[in-house]
Amino acid sequence: MHTTTTTAQHQHPCSNPVASRFRKSMGMTALVLFGLAYMVPLAVFTTYGLVTQMTKGHLPIAYVLTLAAMLLTAYSYGRMVQAHPYSGSVYTYTRKAFGSHFGFIAGWTLLLDYIFLPLLSYLLIGIYMSEYFPAIHAWVWVAGSIALVTFLNLIGIESITRVNWILVVAQLVFIVVFVALSIRQLDDQAAPVSLLAPFHHDGFSVPLIMTGAAVLCLSFLGFDAVSTMAEETTDPTRRIPQAIMAVSLIGGLLFLVVSYFAQMVFPDWASFADPDSASVDVMRRVGGEMLVTAFTATYVAGCFASAMVSQASVSRVLFAMGRDGALPRVFGRLVSKKRVPATAIMLVSVLSLIALFITLDTVANMISFGALFAFSAVNLAVLKHYLIDQKLRGMRNYLWYGAIPALGFLSTIWLWTSLSSMSFTIGLCWMGVGLLCLLGLTKAFTVKLPDLQMAE
Repeated sequence: MHTTTTTAQHQHPCSNPVASRFRKSMGMTALVLFGLAYMVPLAVFTTYGLVTQMTKGHLPIAYVLTLAAMLLTAYSYGRMVQAHPYSGSVYTYTRKAFGSHFGFIAGWTLLLDYIFLPLLSYLLIGIYMSEYFPAIHAWVWVAGSIALVTFLNLIGIESITRVNWILVVAQLVFIVVFVALSIRQLDDQAAPVSLLAPFHHDGFSVPLIMTGAAVLCLSFLGFDAVSTMAEETTDPTRRIPQAIMAVSLIGGLLFLVVSYFAQMVFPDWASFADPDSASVDVMRRVGGEMLVTAFTATYVAGCFASAMVSQASVSRVLFAMGRDGALPRVFGRLVSKKRVPATAIMLVSVLSLIALFITLDTVANMISFGALFAFSAVNLAVLKHYLIDQKLRGMRNYLWYGAIPALGFLSTIWLWTSLSSMSFTIGLCWMGVGLLCLLGLTKAFTVKLPDLQMAE
């Protein structure tokens, strides 16, 4: 594959002293753990009942379609990381490709996804823990989780990596146990079981499956967050693209396997008492109350891991925007020996307190709009950077930098068509606020910067 990344492009964009730069402590394993923790391997059960009923029992095939669409965009992220290995992710890519104004709007809209994803985790922690400990109000669990996550982020990314090891491995162990118990139960059944039933049976409908696949994109949010660690990774132009694809594939395959066995052991999807708690019905059938308890504990641990890494990701985007002057420059400063963006971290923790008052449905709608806008922008940035700016020609370049990102863009547009009216209302209002900020605060907070290609 032809790459056009130059040595200058690999240089750090900031001309500040070395003390203001991130420590390069992230290796390949840490990056993959970071992405998986963000995605939450057990996230398949967040929308399990809803999408199972929506697709009439064809959840696994819906995951196949979503995975294919996400891999296209994951590829585009990898190409842009090779061109611009900086912490700002979508903000940096679109700023370089389309200019500072569009970059600001893209970064601002990305914040809608990144800022509110921790809220989703905190809300789920509060919901599950308050059900098991009804004497303790949900807000206590939410506030306690916010405090602990903020502390771990302030003491450095290394501490998050160590905790991620434990929490991600716990989820993987649970998945292995769940699959093993499911296989045993299927073996004990007297009636023969069709191994292809979760993929095709009565009620198969392509439009319904495509609608379900669009909803499932929420499960894949996280592979893109790996790109925010570019300045904390050794050899980012090689490792970040590999980690993004690895996280997408591993996460997608885990979702596919778990959803497959869940539908094999509980094929009567229409009998769910409540789609929101369908995962509990599945766990109870597979392993009784003991597995339900283990699932709840592991799922809450996964939500905590996701909150940790999502706060780390959004603080890096705020840092990049503050460093460039697109936001107040106080966000673009690193403090302590660990070199963490403390101001950005504290802002995210304060905003996370909204989880005490907001609903799960509203948060989910906010996240979906921001994520799909970011995905679309990245795919377009690849086309602009390589084919227009770099003027690459030839069939091979047209394939790698034209056809694949174009398909990625079209797939995200298709996913957009399934968003609810609430998603568009919230998302467009958020973008409107961003435009007002851009128009009213440009002179106060932005300066004309060089081409982000300064020497180390």
